[in-house]
Amino acid sequence: MPADAELYGSGVSLVFDTSAWNRQRDPIVSPRWQATLTAGPLAACPVVSLELLAAARDEDAFRELDRALNAMPQASVTRAACERVIGASRELVGERRLPATDYLIAAAAAERGFAVLHYDRHFIPLCRVLGIDSVAIAPLGVLT
Repeated sequence: MPADAELYGSGVSLVFDTSAWNRQRDPIVSPRWQATLTAGPLAACPVVSLELLAAARDEDAFRELDRALNAMPQASVTRAACERVIGASRELVGERRLPATDYLIAAAAAERGFAVLHYDRHFIPLCRVLGIDSVAIAPLGVLT
């Protein structure tokens, strides 16, 4: 990792989405991901953990990933977070048809004043109405 790699975001903690996690090894993403992870502002959300763990290739991979995710700060989904994001969805006129998982991830981040680190256009309107930062790991459309 280059010593001068820029961190993602503004220094506030970032709840990462599966879309970001799955691209962390991309050469465009890796230096900044590692710098951000080393600085400590990455947080896991149980919704993302479930998505990632469901895709584990075997039990050893599951256990290793489970340990890594549990070692990170956690942004849990609470009832208050859900109520807040349901309220925010009222503001998403014409943009409301988004995956429920994305609503929950954004809600968990917003409840703590965190941002969302992603590679998914759905977080742009969600974060806007929740009043938190939407941080893309790369310009949308650049990565596969």
